[in-house]
Parts: sequence; structure tokens; C-alpha cells
Amino acid sequence: MTILPLNPTENATPEALGAFLAQCRDLAVRDRRPKLVSISLAVDALDPLAVLESIFEPAEPHFYTERPSIESAIAGAEIAVAHEANGPGRFASVQRFIDDTLADTIAVGDVAAPFGGPHFFASFAFSDETELGEPFPAASVFVPRWQVARAGPTTTAVANLLVTAESDLAALSERVWRAHGKFGRFRYGEEPATSAAAGAPRYMARETGDYRAAVARGLERIGAGEFRKIVLARAIELTASEPLHPLRVLNGLRQRFPECYSFSRANGRGQSFIGASPERLVRVSKGVLETEALAGSMRRGTSASEDAVLASALLASDKDLREQKEVLDDIIARLNPLGLVLEVPARPEVRRLANVQHLRTPVRSPLPEAVRLLDVLAALHPTPAVGGSPREPAVARIRELEGFPRGLYAGTLGWLNARGGGEFFVGIRSALVDGATARVFAGAGIVAGSTPDKEFAETDLKFKAVLDALLA
Repeated sequence: MTILPLNPTENATPEALGAFLAQCRDLAVRDRRPKLVSISLAVDALDPLAVLESIFEPAEPHFYTERPSIESAIAGAEIAVAHEANGPGRFASVQRFIDDTLADTIAVGDVAAPFGGPHFFASFAFSDETELGEPFPAASVFVPRWQVARAGPTTTAVANLLVTAESDLAALSERVWRAHGKFGRFRYGEEPATSAAAGAPRYMARETGDYRAAVARGLERIGAGEFRKIVLARAIELTASEPLHPLRVLNGLRQRFPECYSFSRANGRGQSFIGASPERLVRVSKGVLETEALAGSMRRGTSASEDAVLASALLASDKDLREQKEVLDDIIARLNPLGLVLEVPARPEVRRLANVQHLRTPVRSPLPEAVRLLDVLAALHPTPAVGGSPREPAVARIRELEGFPRGLYAGTLGWLNARGGGEFFVGIRSALVDGATARVFAGAGIVAGSTPDKEFAETDLKFKAVLDALLA
């Protein structure tokens, strides 16, 4: 990426912007390749979700993720450049697209600010291949035209434009200039008169398949020695009396679960994958890799003392500790070949969420220069926390036992920047929203000692996160 020492806020006029874009077009003509032009500006404090809701269009793709507890959020809408891939090489294909795009990127403005410069928003389905008719491909990545992000007190707005030899510079300049004025003094769209007076929408619910029977069959496979663990999910189909607005559902999720990754990925064809995931898969910042093993679950107590008793029981549970160890051992085994020096605590801790608590073991390592974030992602996904162990035989049975395609459920979603950093989470505690319908997902790890009734109850706990937001 080429970073030019230009300050867009100095001599900020349509004429100056047009002259800069003309220089970029000359470079596109010279190199016979389009140029991605990225303009970053620090702006007044904004709520990225409110901005995205104000400009929301069902016909435009978007990506959003937020962790309210650390005041971090990023939103991107519309497409400047994009790429799709499938098959076992999908992670490498996305990396090549990112490298090729950055080689022809010209960045100006507050590029060094938090979330400055072009960001690549990526989603990877649970499987290397997706089924016919699925709303999202096995891998997709895009740079948005408009990006707004908050990191603590700092808000950064980014415009990304694809400039070609044939670009209409007047139209591009006008588009950026309008955005510059809008984000400098952003006015959120007025809340339309909605169903508030009429009450909450009504729903019909239908479960896909027989989960207890699926668990029983999974236990038979474990007993036969086919694998030690398999993660099986349930899907509930909801039909509402009126269309669902995915970003308003998302707002409910971020308020209920501030410690989770609230997220929305829209495909521009009316379908959105939304959720509040507790599980980080990979984070890279300043050359340090962070991941975690998150497995084993227990409900929350109704009092502090009951909560503590339940947490102690979770830490002493043989079944949950074995499930946690399966995930941790797999992470270590898959990262060791990459030459990472892993820092791993001796015992797991308890991670408390609003409605459930989990066993968690954080894992850290310096990231060697030759290893990229997507290399780590390709090695880890899917972890035993969402697939099973050993991975290959367990994952091969999931579709047969569950009876529905997962799509992005239990896949991984996140972002990458031009400096090699980024963050990806696991697409759990989630729903696929399509107009007035929603498919809600929840899963549980099945190991020797599991029972169909207990796993059904565990998934009920996990369903609550999204159902409460949908039914509000």
C-alpha cells in the first residue's frame, strides 16, 4: 500500500479532491490496473451502528461488529472491491486477493489512526463448500465504500473508491465530498413510526429435526470409536407477523451482551447473519496473536452464592473439563507446526456471560513475520468447540446428524487491516434473518457422558441470547 503524505482536511475543496483523484487515475492508466483509493478522516464521536442503521439499504452488503465492553466497533457498507472463494484453498485465495488489492492501494489522511486505512471484512462458512441456494459463499471478503469505526474516544471515517482508467472523476469527487460533509456533522436518520404502538410482532416457531435423536446417534458413533467429540446444533425457524429489521435486533443483542462480539453480515439480497458471539477465534495486534479455548457450559445462578457454586461445579466437572481439554489440545497441535511459542495457563478460568458461563483458556504467542493471520485461521477453523475431535471424522458426520446446512453458523467472521492485524470471532449464538423469517442456531458439544436431555437444555440456554432480542 502506498501512503501519501496528504492531509485531506487542509485545502479541503471539491477542486482539490478532484485534482487528487485525477492523479490516481493517471497512475491507473500508467500501471494498467485499477487503484483502490482510501481516504481516512478523524471525525466527531459517532455510534457506528447508528450510522449504519441510518444508511441501511437491504440491497447493499454491510458488515458490522462491536464489543461494547471495550468501546470498540466497526461498520462498513457497500462494496468498493470484493472477492469470493470456495474449497480447501479459500483462506489462501482471500489472502492473495488482499495482497493484490493492497499492492494497488493509495491511502491518504489519518491512516495511522485506530481503524484508519482500508479494512477487509471477511466471512468464512463452517464448511469449505456451501450448498446450492445458501445465502453466503464459503468465503467472501470485501472492502467497503464507507467505513466508520470507534476505538475508545476516537472515531475514524474512511472512504474507499476504485479508480480506473475510465472512472468518472466528477461523480467520484461528488460522492466523496458529500460523505465528507455528512460525516463531519452527521445527522442520524429519524426513527420512523413503527410497530411500537401496535406492540411486539407475533411469531410462529418450528424446530428443524429431532435434536435428542441426533445426540443419541452421535453418542453411538462416539461409543463405536469413530470420534471422541462431536458438536451438534439445533435450528429453530421463526416466522414473524412483520419484517424483521436485523440492525434493530442487533442493537438489542449488544445491549444484552456487551462482553460479546455483536455482529451483522448482510449479503445485499435481503439476508443478514446476526448474533452475539462469546468466542474469539483469532486476534492479531502489534505482532501478538491471541486465541482461546472456550468449551464447557453451565447456567448462571439467581444469586451471587448460587453463581459461585455453579462455577465451582463447572471447574470440577469431568465431562466439561474433558471437553475443554479437547479444544485446547487441538489448538496447540494445530498451531505448533506454524512455529509459534505458545503461552498457555495451567488451568482454565470461568467466563461469565449474561445467561451462561463457560470454561475458557486464553492462548497467546508472538507472531513470526512469515505467518499471517489467515494462516492461523486456516489452521484452527473449525475448532473442536464447534466441530469435534478428531476434527475430520467428526465434521464429516455433522450434516448427516443435524439435518440442515450450517452456512455461516459456526463459521468465522471478522476484519483485517493493511498492517497485518485483525480480529475474527466464531459465528455462534446467531440467526439468519430474511424478511419476516429467522433461523436461529444453538449447539452443544457431545462427548462420552453426555445425555440428550442435558444437551437439549444447554442449547435452550444458548438460544435465549438471540431469541430474547428477536422477540423483544
